[in-house]
Amino acid sequence: MIMTTQDNFIDHKIDKTIGMVKGSTIRARHIGNDILAGIRNIIGGEVHEYTKMLAESREQAMDRMIADAEEQGADGIVCVRFTTSTIMSGMAEFLAYGTAVKLAHPYESIR
Repeated sequence: MIMTTQDNFIDHKIDKTIGMVKGSTIRARHIGNDILAGIRNIIGGEVHEYTKMLAESREQAMDRMIADAEEQGADGIVCVRFTTSTIMSGMAEFLAYGTAVKLAHPYESIR
């Protein structure tokens, strides 16, 4: 799956716009991570536990968005975006979304 945050691809022609695709995951904080984060809040530094959790959430949301696009017959996604929202204290949703497209065959992109 080819993806970009741009409105189109430089080296591929978009043949058809399929529509919006999305993938999300909701994660809750872990009490052990909260304790370590509290200590880091006092002494400073990156909170590695949360960095890892957010990276995993982003990948899972992206994988689900790609699966949604593949189910609709897309081979590309343009205008890829990420957003987060708080569901409740200690719980957040990570959302990936974009526009699924069907790309022209390579020999048609050259024309």
